[in-house]
Amino acid sequence: MMEKGVPPSRFLFYLVTVSLFLFIFFSSAFLLQFTASPFTPGEVLKHILINTTSHYLRPDASRDRIETPLSLQTYESLSVEREGEGNGDSDTSEVPVCDPNRAKLQVFMYDLPPEFHFGLLGWRRKSNRTWPSVDNPGDIPPYPGGLNLQHSIEYWLTLDLLSSTTPGIMRPCTVVRVKNSTEADVIFVPFFSSLSYNRYSKVQGKEKVSVDKMLQGKLVEFLRGRDEWRRTRGKDHVIVAHHPNSLLDARKKLGSATFVLADFGRYPKEIANIEKDIIAPYKHVVRTISSRSASFEKRPILAYFQGAIYRKDGGVIRQELYYLLKDEKDVHFAFGSVKGNGVHKAGQGMASSKFCLNIAGDTPSSNRLFDAIVNHCVPVIISDEIELPFEDVLDYSEFCVFVRAADAVKRGFLVKLLRGIGKDKWTRMWTRLKQIVQHFEYQYPSKPGDAVDMIWEAIHRKTSSMRNKLHRNKRYRRSELFAKGN
Repeated sequence: MMEKGVPPSRFLFYLVTVSLFLFIFFSSAFLLQFTASPFTPGEVLKHILINTTSHYLRPDASRDRIETPLSLQTYESLSVEREGEGNGDSDTSEVPVCDPNRAKLQVFMYDLPPEFHFGLLGWRRKSNRTWPSVDNPGDIPPYPGGLNLQHSIEYWLTLDLLSSTTPGIMRPCTVVRVKNSTEADVIFVPFFSSLSYNRYSKVQGKEKVSVDKMLQGKLVEFLRGRDEWRRTRGKDHVIVAHHPNSLLDARKKLGSATFVLADFGRYPKEIANIEKDIIAPYKHVVRTISSRSASFEKRPILAYFQGAIYRKDGGVIRQELYYLLKDEKDVHFAFGSVKGNGVHKAGQGMASSKFCLNIAGDTPSSNRLFDAIVNHCVPVIISDEIELPFEDVLDYSEFCVFVRAADAVKRGFLVKLLRGIGKDKWTRMWTRLKQIVQHFEYQYPSKPGDAVDMIWEAIHRKTSSMRNKLHRNKRYRRSELFAKGN
């Protein structure tokens, strides 16, 4: 019997809600019996309810916020082999390749010779194969560690494209490699330009030009000879040049392409800009800490900076801040490098600090920002010219503090600002950091919402403007051809 005072419409709403709840619970439990999902029915139910009701239950819900997918994990390994595999508990042999019709982005990738990519890592062509077998971890050469790793973006993107057509590899279906360039949204150029610069930019022995410069010349010649490049003048091509000095000789000749960069610090605006190009995060070099990281009271250091202090260009501010902050009792501001276990010590320092200073150096950006994020240390960004990855979908003000350089060098300004951020506000930023940290993780195979997936999503968002430019350029081409009698 209906409870007295309850309107019929509300009673019907309650009945439908309870029925939906029970249906989702038991159907998820049934499905989990036939899948390799590591999550309980309750976890699946929680994820479904949160994602399907959040915008109805929270009128202030941000529509541009990226929610953390339930399936995401934080991976600390720097190698391409995933930790904990090989126990025989799961079978991915039946996992199909991604259906091109389901993918958001279809990508054609040139089969460049290995000297442009994995050959730079010592991989040697086997049986006339251009690529390593990505379903065999033993055939994938590891990327060099240390600071080399921070600019390894093209390595992870190339592996992800190769795996998109390889059965048995679990990965998102955001992007898929296609064999016909006319079917592609964009064309990917698999040149490991950052590695080429880091390892081969100096002339060795009897060489007249460096290997890096030689490869850049061969790449320009190759691209300009391709119908795909000539068809659009390279406007639908994607080239990764994450190290600020990579592709130094070829960048002007290939400037019509979309670049994937760390920042625009060493590029003229006509060659690289935010309208045309993609900003990708550095690969962090410190280990990602647990989500159960130290809270406000357990972080005794107010502000942390360790790195090179004397820099040129916009980085002179580091020296000014050093003399302002070095004697503050709860501020750690010191010189540091990767030598002498420096990376590990920096990670420990960040994990013990409430705020981590990300100050402009030789270029507007540095890996320090992303090391801070994975240590759940609220970044303080003092770099007026910085461009940030995925800022069209991420609101960095939710988990970062921005300070103009002119204000930061005022005596007492920075310390007063940071000490004025109380526990509640800091904890909100700290909580948000833990929610978005997976967007800055590079790994193979890639996972939904990780750095690799986010870069493909960013490229996908650029394709509309790419097509617009291409179509505008065609406005008078047909009439010009008719005028010439063709």
